[in-house]
Amino acid sequence: MPGLLCQARAQNIQALMIHLNDKLVSSVSLFQGPADNPFLAPRAALLSKGRLIVSDTGQNRVFIWNELPKQKHQEPDVVLGQTEAGNTMRNSGGEAHASSLLYPSGLWSDGKRLLVADAWNHRVLIWHEFPRENSQAADVVLGQPDFHGNLPNVRGITAKPSARSLNWPYGLFSNGKALWIADTGNRRILYFDNIPEESFAEAQAVIGKSSFEERDYDPQFPIWPYSVRISDKGQMAVADTQYYRVLLWHHWREALHKPADVVIGQADLNSNGQNQYKLFPEAYTLNWCYDSCFYREGLWVADTGNSRLLWFDSIPQKNNQAADDLLGQKDFNTGSENERSIRSTEDSYYWPFFISIEGNTMVVADTGNHRIVINELSAEFSSSKRQKA
Repeated sequence: MPGLLCQARAQNIQALMIHLNDKLVSSVSLFQGPADNPFLAPRAALLSKGRLIVSDTGQNRVFIWNELPKQKHQEPDVVLGQTEAGNTMRNSGGEAHASSLLYPSGLWSDGKRLLVADAWNHRVLIWHEFPRENSQAADVVLGQPDFHGNLPNVRGITAKPSARSLNWPYGLFSNGKALWIADTGNRRILYFDNIPEESFAEAQAVIGKSSFEERDYDPQFPIWPYSVRISDKGQMAVADTQYYRVLLWHHWREALHKPADVVIGQADLNSNGQNQYKLFPEAYTLNWCYDSCFYREGLWVADTGNSRLLWFDSIPQKNNQAADDLLGQKDFNTGSENERSIRSTEDSYYWPFFISIEGNTMVVADTGNHRIVINELSAEFSSSKRQKA
């Protein structure tokens, strides 16, 4: 698949060759954060009402740009998690508090509120009004009784989970009303009828367990859920990382009481082969997948361990369905473990963790390359208009 010489978004933007499909993407640019202290392993990049929000995970901070950056480097408008923009210490160098972060990961915002999965503090932080000041304190904490607690399941690693506790929550999603938290370490997903307005709120339901206190796991349900996505039609996708698969439900309500309707990346719910035990990937295999993203009538999947994004023209209706197209590799049989791509950091993705799309703009947290990739999706991008090669 030929590389595409990307056109600059502005005079100072960096443009380069990357393994992109010109049927999918019309232009690409790269963003590395502030010039004096660039990103370190950013695990999430979210577009929300024109803003760009980035979890600079390796440096324990969240950056906010009020407009999509148009240069390779640009200073943020707001920095959360640190008292100074250039600081990178865990919990700002002290104990956990309402303004600190420790390995922030998943993000969600509707432009008015902001939610951050503060993974290694075993909590989720909520700002009722979108932060406008550096080091602004969160309004609500979930998973802990107060802003100073940060033990898994409140009392420590041996404690049983509950409807209020969290253990390594890496991902979250809201449809503007309900909230889903990928409580990864507890191998479950917590469901809240509404985004909580008070701290230490109880979840109303759990996905993947028969009760809030259960610790065992069953391959019929999420084993290591890292991200949750809900489509406008109510479809639910869970990136189940440790089983190298994405689980799909035709409607999220069904996930509360039954296994997934469809599995991507495996032949069935009991299988868990990395690339299905193949030496090289295929159009239907996955390797450490960390995210997915509904777009138009189809689905993107961050096939992280294969350093590629897979595109499905329509939501898969059967297990082990092959992807229709991809970004980041020259073909479906090339992955990050292969000699041609493992040495490259400029012409391919390196462990993409997070996908966000607003309008026709896609941002990807290209975690291993310590950067954000900004793609403009093709105007002809749809299963009804697009002609396959």
